[in-house]
Amino acid sequence: MSPFRPLDGVRVLELGNYIAAPTAGRLLADFGADVIKVERPRTGDELRRWRLHRGETSMLYRTINRGKRSVVVDLRSDEGRAIVLDLIRTSDVLLENFRPGTLERWGLDAAALEEANPDLIVARISAFGQSGPLSHRPGFAAVAEAYGGFRELVGEPGRPPSRTGVSIGDTIAGIYAAFGIAMSLFARLRDAGRLRETPFGDRVIDVALNEAMLSVTESLVPDWEAYGVRRERTGGRMEGIAPSNAYLCADGKSIVVAGNGDAIYQRYMTAIGRPDLASAPDLQSNEGRWAARDRLDDAIGAWAATLTSQEALAVLDAAGVPSGPIYTAEDVCADEQYAARDMIQRFDVDDGEGVREGVGFPGIVPVFGGRSLPIAHIGPDLGEHTRDVLRELGWDDARIDAYEEDLR
Repeated sequence: MSPFRPLDGVRVLELGNYIAAPTAGRLLADFGADVIKVERPRTGDELRRWRLHRGETSMLYRTINRGKRSVVVDLRSDEGRAIVLDLIRTSDVLLENFRPGTLERWGLDAAALEEANPDLIVARISAFGQSGPLSHRPGFAAVAEAYGGFRELVGEPGRPPSRTGVSIGDTIAGIYAAFGIAMSLFARLRDAGRLRETPFGDRVIDVALNEAMLSVTESLVPDWEAYGVRRERTGGRMEGIAPSNAYLCADGKSIVVAGNGDAIYQRYMTAIGRPDLASAPDLQSNEGRWAARDRLDDAIGAWAATLTSQEALAVLDAAGVPSGPIYTAEDVCADEQYAARDMIQRFDVDDGEGVREGVGFPGIVPVFGGRSLPIAHIGPDLGEHTRDVLRELGWDDARIDAYEEDLR
């Protein structure tokens, strides 16, 4: 029985670089879409050389561009633009993350796109969106995270804001773009083509990195607007929730414990041998516990320091207190839970200096049928599918040979 691929038959033309648009393309490819990734001649997507340890293509690129087909096209040339327009005619979705105005300068404005394919779904990801006074500005996720209010919340109090260890701004924007595309595909199916009655520009999925980050800051804005409360960095804690933090154990490893629910808190304090804290009148509500967060963290930290991480987690698990280890990559690869759901899938990878056998890659989320869908293939070599795609456009081998020679 073949895997469930709800986007089988959907074709996506990806013009994006780096992480944001390619993340959206990856999500669509994971579930069956034919994602054609257009890359510039010779160098391709710059992500190919980010965190590059060997060869010419990084594992970062292989991960984010899995399941796609790579085609080399020079978008700055007349021939390249003609190829893209031909591909648009047979595509359902155009996905890009250039600075606003770039496609238009290349002759791929709304009028050209609509003429080529009036049913086309267009998803555009940029630093600040396609409109507004900042729309023309360039910006990577780091800048957008700062503008979105997110960076101000990350790190230790009294110290400069930190950054998370992944490009979370790009990733979240990519997820929103994929969600917008899925909604548009559903609307097109539901409305049987009547979407053409809506102006083409109004159907563009416009994802701004800074807005994507603002959207995940929870009550940051309304708390300020309603009460003048300014959120501050809280390190390993979560503002207004206690006790919930990371604690160092006797073996030098840390564990995370989220014991902030009222009933959980009672079990938690009993498990660590502090029934006095469990019964204290001022600690029966989350508000009281947040006010006493330093006292609680001192008590929990003192308890954790007497046990190894495994011993502490065993006590907490027996008491029904949500807790867990802080995994390294090595821990993730050895974990039984991930293995049971095929969340680490292994491929042999030729990195240009030899074949790395059985390299693990993160599985596909969300899960259907209890296990991750199988990854079709990891991110392709540059231009690996150029010939196949051009043949699909009706080119013969002689024309393709001449085209590839011109790109060298």
